[in-house]
Amino acid sequence: MKGAARDVLEPSAAMNLMEYQGKELFRRVGIPVPRGKHVTTAHEAATFVAENPGEWVIKAQVLMGGRGKAGKIKFAKNPDEARKATEEIMATPMPANRQNPRGEPIHSVLVEEKLPIAKEAYCAMTIDRTAKKPVVMTSAAGGMDIEEVPHEQIATFAVDTAIGYSPFVGRELAFDAKLDPAYRKAFPAIVAGIYDVFFRYGAKLVEINPLVLTSDGRVFASDSKIELDDDALFKHREFEEWQKTLPLDEDETLAVKAGLGIRNFRRFDGTVGTMANGAGLAMATMDAVRNAGGAFANFLDVGGGANAERVRSCYDLIVNNTGAKVLFVNIFGGITRGDEVAKGIVEALATTKSRKVPLVVRLTGTNEEEGRKILAGAGITPVETMDDGAAEAVSIAGAR
Repeated sequence: MKGAARDVLEPSAAMNLMEYQGKELFRRVGIPVPRGKHVTTAHEAATFVAENPGEWVIKAQVLMGGRGKAGKIKFAKNPDEARKATEEIMATPMPANRQNPRGEPIHSVLVEEKLPIAKEAYCAMTIDRTAKKPVVMTSAAGGMDIEEVPHEQIATFAVDTAIGYSPFVGRELAFDAKLDPAYRKAFPAIVAGIYDVFFRYGAKLVEINPLVLTSDGRVFASDSKIELDDDALFKHREFEEWQKTLPLDEDETLAVKAGLGIRNFRRFDGTVGTMANGAGLAMATMDAVRNAGGAFANFLDVGGGANAERVRSCYDLIVNNTGAKVLFVNIFGGITRGDEVAKGIVEALATTKSRKVPLVVRLTGTNEEEGRKILAGAGITPVETMDDGAAEAVSIAGAR
C-alpha cells in the first residue's frame, strides 16, 4: 500500500533486541559466540578485563547501526584501557543517522574477546512475503549492509515449514554463496540454530553479520540482530525484563503502558484520531482521512483483542495525548467479533474519565449487524464504509 500513512510511518510490531540479548539466544541454541560480558559501568568493564587477561572489544549496546564509524566500538588490552574506552563510549549518545534521526543514549556496553578474523560472511532468516515462506539468506560479503550487496552474491533458500530444516539446506547455501570451504563444516549447524531461534521465539528477523571465520578455523556469530514479533512475546515472559532495558521513545512508552505493542501507537499533528485492528487497516484509515481532506492525529493498531478494557485504554491513550477532536474507529471483524467490539466501545465511553470526543464507528465482518444495533442503541451512529467514516470524521473535526 502506498499513501499518506506509508509516507510517514512504517509500523513494525516487533521487539528489537540488543546485541548481547540476541547472543544470549544464540547461546541457547548452540550458535558459537565470542566470550564476553554485558556491563553497565566502566568499573565493571575494567574489573572483567582484569579477571580475564587478553585483548577485548568494547561495543556500545544500541539498536542503531554504524557504531564503528561513530567511534562507539573500541579496543582494550588491560583494565585501564577498558575503563577509558567504556567511559568514552558512554559519555555521549549514539549520533543520529538514517535509522534513528534522534540518535540514541548508550546505557551499557558489551565487552567481548577480540577475534583473529580471517573472513566475514552474512546469514539471516526472515519472511519472504511473496513466497509466503521463511527464507534463509547467505552471502560471502559479510560485514556490510545486505542492501549494498549485489543480488547475485546472495544465496537464498525458501524453507518449507511442513518439512522443517535439514542440514543439506546449510550445505547447499554454503556452496551457492561460495563461502570459504573452512565455513562449510560448521555452517549447517549454525543455520539450524538460526532456524531454531526464529521459530522457538517467534522472530521476524534473525541476522548474523558478520559470521566470522577466524585464522585458526573457528566460526563465530560476531554480531546479532533479532526482531521478535510482539504477538509471540506472551510465550516467553523472561523477555519482559529485557523489554524494560530497551530504549523506548515517548510514543513507544505510552503504547506499552496502554498494553499495546511497542510500535502500535504513533502521534501526529492532526485532529482526527484513528483506531483500527491491524497495522494495514490502521494505515488505510489514516490514508482515508487524508483523502477526505483531513489530518490524522495518530496511528493506533488496537490488535486482536478489542474488548472493553482494551478499547477504553486506547480511547484514553488517543484523547489524552493527541489533539484529536473526533475519533474514527475502523474495525474489521475477522477473529474479532463486531458485537464484542461494539460492547467494548459503549462500555469504554461509559467508564472513561477522559475528555469526551465524538465517535465515528465503522464495523464490518463477523456479527457486524449486531454490533451496529448495539452502537445505535447507545446513541452512536455507525457508518458502512471506510471512506464514509473518514468523511464524517473530517467534517466533525472541522466543525469543532
